[in-house]
Parts: sequence; C-alpha cells; structure tokens
Amino acid sequence: MNALFTSAMALRALGEGLFEGELDRHWTIGPKVHGGAMMALCANAARSAHDGHAGGLEPVAVSASFLSAPDPGPMRLATSIRKRGRRISVVDVELTQGERTAVHAVVNLGEPEHFPPGGNTAPLLSANPVLELMAPEPPDDIDPIGPGHPLAGLVHLGEGCDVRPLLSTMRVSDDGRPPMIQMWARPRGVAPDPLFALMCGDLSAPVTFAVGRTGWAPTVQLTAYLRALPADGWLRIIATCMEIGHDWFDEDHIVVDQLGRLVVQARQLAMVPAARQ
Repeated sequence: MNALFTSAMALRALGEGLFEGELDRHWTIGPKVHGGAMMALCANAARSAHDGHAGGLEPVAVSASFLSAPDPGPMRLATSIRKRGRRISVVDVELTQGERTAVHAVVNLGEPEHFPPGGNTAPLLSANPVLELMAPEPPDDIDPIGPGHPLAGLVHLGEGCDVRPLLSTMRVSDDGRPPMIQMWARPRGVAPDPLFALMCGDLSAPVTFAVGRTGWAPTVQLTAYLRALPADGWLRIIATCMEIGHDWFDEDHIVVDQLGRLVVQARQLAMVPAARQ
C-alpha cells in the first residue's frame, strides 16, 4: 500500500453517510493503528458527509473516545449530522473494524482563524511557548525517524511523513521536572493540510518516557482544536503534561506552523504503561 498520509486519509463513499477507509502498517505505533491518524480519518469523514468538503468547513474541534485498538486493515466510518448551522455544524462519527467500534468522535465543523492578506495577523493575546524554544526548521543534526533511528522499531510513521524528534527531550528526567518533548514533522510530497495538523496533535511519544515508562500507553479520550490552517513547511510540536499518576496521565500537544502560527492544540487522557519487569 501507499504509505503517504494523503493516501491513508482517502475515503470511499458508500452512501447514507457511510465511508470506507484503510490504514496500513506504516500508520502504526507498535502493532496498533495510530490514534491521531484515526482521529484525522473521523474528521475527514465528518466534513465529507457534511458537504463533500465543497463548503470549505474544517474540523475545528474533534473529541474522540477510543473504545478498542484495531489492527491495520479496512475500516468503516458511519456519520450522523447532528446540526447544520450557519457558522458551526456538528457531526457524529463511528469508526469500526469488523463488528467492533474503535473510535466514537464528535466533530465540530467551522472556519478556523483567518489571516487576511496585508492585515494584522497577530493574535490579540498569545502565550505560545514554542516560538522561543524551537526554530522553524529542525537543525541538521536531528535525524528523521527511519532505518537505524532509536524509535524506528516503535514508530512506523516515518515512511509516510518526515518526523524529527529531539531525543534529548525524551529522556528520563533526572531532576523531577515535567517533560517537554519537542519534534518537527511534515508530510512527504505535499504541504501539511488540516488533517495532517490534527494528526500531529497526537504525534509525540508518550510523556511517560520521562519516568521510564515506555510501553504501550492507550489513549482513552483525545480532544483536538484546529486553530488555523497550516502554512507550507515544517510543523513544530511540543508535548507536555500536568501529572503522571500510577494509573492515568494527561498529555498536551501544541502544534505551530513554519510561520509561527498556532494551528493545533490537543489534550488527551491515557493509561500509564506498566513498569518493565
């Protein structure tokens, strides 16, 4: 199969709000399909069901609950339009594989932040920490995830997009400070689009790496906001958390485009990986 992100997001309309899609092994973390990619698929199904994406509405907010962890392969998406509004519409989406529902998502469709040409594009207020911490493009000494990379055996997205994590931010904390994982990403062959930006809201390795818990960390609930359409170029991503408990942890993503604009915010609740024996 084609590993590119645009191919992974392709949907086949079946009528009556039903779509078929498929993700292959390249869009997995370990053996399981990447949660952010499934969320992006749900968002794509919602906007396709609403107007075939002809009206220009985008998934400005996606709230996804993960009910099961599907394997790579065919998936079906069922949509139900709850509201057709003048500025905001709401669409329910269920992503299933076989007889099991994997994701239930509620997608709010609307228009992201506007940046009028020649106008004042600065926000009224911003506390964006990314601009002071990360350059618009990854330094030359930061390697992409691929053959020989320490994360290549776990993160299989490297064939569909260029992901460059700053490995020094993923180490076990020796001073008790909260983690702040940093990485750059962009799709291969095309400019980043809203779906890719949403996927990046779940791109980082779990923040539990900071406490030596590096196993599977299943996401229970993930909410992402598409704040603006991304400019062409690299996306900068920072992942942080408030608390890593013994059972649960939270994880926040901030995604900023090459122009320094906030494009995605995301927060998730996930399960702490078991301690290695």
